[in-house]
Amino acid sequence: MRSLRAKFAGFAVLVLLCADGAAHVASQSTQPSAIAEIQALIREKQYDRALALTAADLENAPADFRLWTVQGIAFSLQGNPSQALNSFDKALQLSPAYIPALKGEVEILFRAGDKRAMALLEKILKADANDVTAHEMLASLERKNGECAKADRHFELAADAINTHAESLEAYGYCLFESKQPEKAIPVFERLVTLLPDRSYAKYDLAVVQVSGGQYDAAIKTLEPLLTDDQKDADILSLASQAYEKVKNTPRAVALLRQAIVLSPTTPGYYAAFAALCLEHDSFQVGVDMMNVGLKYIPDDPSLYLSRGLLYVELAQFENAEADFSRVEKLSSFQALGSYALDLTEVQRNNPEQAVARARNQLKAHPDDPLLNYFLAQSLMNQSPDVESEQFKEALRAALKSVKARPDYVPAHDLLAAIYSHAAQYSLAIEECRTALRYDPSDETATYHLLIAMKHSGQTEELPALSKRLAQLHRESLQHENERKSFRLIEADGPANSTPTDTNLQLPPG
Repeated sequence: MRSLRAKFAGFAVLVLLCADGAAHVASQSTQPSAIAEIQALIREKQYDRALALTAADLENAPADFRLWTVQGIAFSLQGNPSQALNSFDKALQLSPAYIPALKGEVEILFRAGDKRAMALLEKILKADANDVTAHEMLASLERKNGECAKADRHFELAADAINTHAESLEAYGYCLFESKQPEKAIPVFERLVTLLPDRSYAKYDLAVVQVSGGQYDAAIKTLEPLLTDDQKDADILSLASQAYEKVKNTPRAVALLRQAIVLSPTTPGYYAAFAALCLEHDSFQVGVDMMNVGLKYIPDDPSLYLSRGLLYVELAQFENAEADFSRVEKLSSFQALGSYALDLTEVQRNNPEQAVARARNQLKAHPDDPLLNYFLAQSLMNQSPDVESEQFKEALRAALKSVKARPDYVPAHDLLAAIYSHAAQYSLAIEECRTALRYDPSDETATYHLLIAMKHSGQTEELPALSKRLAQLHRESLQHENERKSFRLIEADGPANSTPTDTNLQLPPG
């Protein structure tokens, strides 16, 4: 299987040394025979002699961008990318649109994962919009840069060129999945499986997308060859468990998930998935027992306490549930439980006092800014202030300012619900939760605080339904996160270990 780097590099040299390049020779002071001699030396892998001859010719023709480009190729093949880049840069200073120099430099930058290659690839595509290799390379870099929408477009323009490149197929499929196009991602991963029939990660990636797209029977068919007695990959077993549960084969789902937990007892998501199965099938005590096992391995993970608390609610053991929910609050340090958690930056995690000071300082210039007020309130509450303290009152004022300035900002309503619950003002907490849920019915944090507030206010009639709803939301949140992280993206010939060789920069026959 020819690599993308080899394909691009070979094409770059072909362009340089064939007919198109010959047209440039006529405008240079260097004689065509001298260029031909350098080419012959490079073909014979006599790079030192080729470089010596090139240096001598450049003394007589320092403005010959073609000579600088040939020198760059020789340096690259010799394994000296920094010198090669210098030569290509000189060629491009003299002739900014010279395609062989552009491609020579791109090949080196691409191998290193350097973002500077992206602008050069755009230049190449401006000159030739049908250059499928340039489209493919640009798409690969855009995916690594987190720009999946752009990558999707360039992978599509690369067309069939990517069908023999496993890394490109997987990157394209990943980006289609990230941009919520599983129906397009599935055939891409199917091509990957065909290309790599003996690699389990290819089947796994395909099954991830199939499960996400609701094709559970297809996912089971994809994964079944991997579900051997000696399978040691817990992620494969967990994914298969999800698919089997969706086709109502719960015994098989439970067995696979148990096996995953045995193989990886410190993975919180497996326990949360097991708790969700127990909640769905009214096996509450079995779920509690499994959460107890998990807490022996990962005693400070809030998701296990949340799962066990939900199971306790179903068993009507409300004191135990409340204890677990309180533990969740302490471990979460007032951070939101679901996808609306705001990243309060490294400075808050490592220096909360500095975070508060910065927020206060910025609020002097922007006193009504909803995000700054939310940031201040969250930072203050992370320090667990006493309800009667000025710090707690300042946090409440800031949170109220945030929702006043931006009534649809769900995290601020979630935070207010937590603050009111902390102050035992449960009716106000319930009001904030219901407001948040009007804006976002899938708000896991609001559902959680609503369950707690209603329990404390004696409104128990909704607790079973809320408990099941929270379990569902929590599982969906974990599943989405697991899907996002689950792809086994390959980095064939990775940048750190890749050096140019004569096998990926080949001269055409002379």
